Amino acid sequence: MSHRTETAEFTVLCLIHDKDRILMQDRKSEDWKGYTLPGGHVEIGESIVDAVIREMKEETGLIIRNPKLCGVKQFPIYDGDYSKGRYVVFLFETDEYSGELVSSEEGAMHWVSNSDLDKVDMVDDLPELLEVMMDGKYNEFQYIVKDKVWNIIRK
Repeated sequence: MSHRTETAEFTVLCLIHDKDRILMQDRKSEDWKGYTLPGGHVEIGESIVDAVIREMKEETGLIIRNPKLCGVKQFPIYDGDYSKGRYVVFLFETDEYSGELVSSEEGAMHWVSNSDLDKVDMVDDLPELLEVMMDGKYNEFQYIVKDKVWNIIRK
């Protein structure tokens, strides 16, 4: 008998943009090191929209408004096997914010112009993720693991 319920971990990322630049975090953590978008975990029972607003305040010091869902990223939590749990990242974007930019213990925050994105040391899958979030033709970013190779599928 198959189960319709699975174990899942929920997180958020947000693309905060200002004209021709985006806000990026230079993450220190070894598990996803390099320039990426700020984000974090959804707390138990918390609204996903409230989570992205809270996480942006905690990690950037900015108060964002009207975050728009612009995609979903997902991958297996353990051993490349979805039956052992799914990690789900809700992808948001906004250009509405106020406050003073600060960095957190997660990493330093930097505004990066779109023309300079190829000059920063991005986390491995960020170019594909930004394509899902920015170009409008994709809604989903998923890792499918076959023969221990993690392949990116965009839909």
